[in-house]
Amino acid sequence: MRKLILVILISICYFSCGKGDPVPSLPVNFEASKTDPRLSALNSQGGAVLINGYGVAGLIIYRRGDGVYVAYDRCSSYQPEKKCAVTLDDTGFTVTDPCSGSKFSLNDGTPVKAPATRALRSYQVVTTQFTIQVIN
Repeated sequence: MRKLILVILISICYFSCGKGDPVPSLPVNFEASKTDPRLSALNSQGGAVLINGYGVAGLIIYRRGDGVYVAYDRCSSYQPEKKCAVTLDDTGFTVTDPCSGSKFSLNDGTPVKAPATRALRSYQVVTTQFTIQVIN
């Protein structure tokens, strides 16, 4: 009976490890006017801005080709304990983790170059005619 319980406990630990978002969840509530100079790159589709002081390593706000705004934590999902902040690539479509070389798509946050296997932590974006808000 003890062996059965031990097997069950080990199985639970094994199957629960590695699930979920590897980047810690911190409260995020960023709000700014769409005319804020920091957000000027978002005036056109494909524009991205970096905002410091929120989340684990700051925020990336990106305006996709369809006009929808998305936001991610800049903390790489690969070895998030290092808190490596991803940087914008010249292409404008990806960001790179300078610590590991992993690349992520700005369209949906998914990794497009190893060693990362998990997407960037995403946040909810709420927009009005005049403001943009990033929350979790």
